[in-house]
Amino acid sequence: MGLLFCGLFCTILSINEITLHNQWVIKAPLDDVFSIMTDFEKFPVHFPKVAQAIQINKREGDYVEMEATVSSFGKDFKVKMNTQILPGKGFISDNDSYQFGTSGHEELLLTKHDDGTLVDYTYQVTIHKKLLKIIAVPLIRWYSMKFWEKAVIDQLKKILEK
Repeated sequence: MGLLFCGLFCTILSINEITLHNQWVIKAPLDDVFSIMTDFEKFPVHFPKVAQAIQINKREGDYVEMEATVSSFGKDFKVKMNTQILPGKGFISDNDSYQFGTSGHEELLLTKHDDGTLVDYTYQVTIHKKLLKIIAVPLIRWYSMKFWEKAVIDQLKKILEK
């Protein structure tokens, strides 16, 4: 199937796969942004609209296996996350939300910017449930990235930008 584009945030790769992407500038040093965005245990404190709870199951150096309870589309879901912290650069994570019916590959990459830190966020979502496939494109296209921006990026700005 050819590529379809849905706004600035979303590319539909097939009926089952959607890639979300956006970039933001946080007016704060990279190390400060990195510190908050890789402190997964405090996500429920920093980003309560997204993360309800995080349980670290295994940590070996920069590799973290965790289970999170996240909020999406007005419901809470369990997500298993296998995450590699990229020191000073962000993280990549392979996630499985068996309850919601999706899995995905998430990348949060940080680089220095003249005005602070550039946050480059990509989430490749694979949809496994038939009903979700039917409604996923409009939901993800118009809701997911805007919600994530408000719940994470705007909150990060409140915490760090003085």
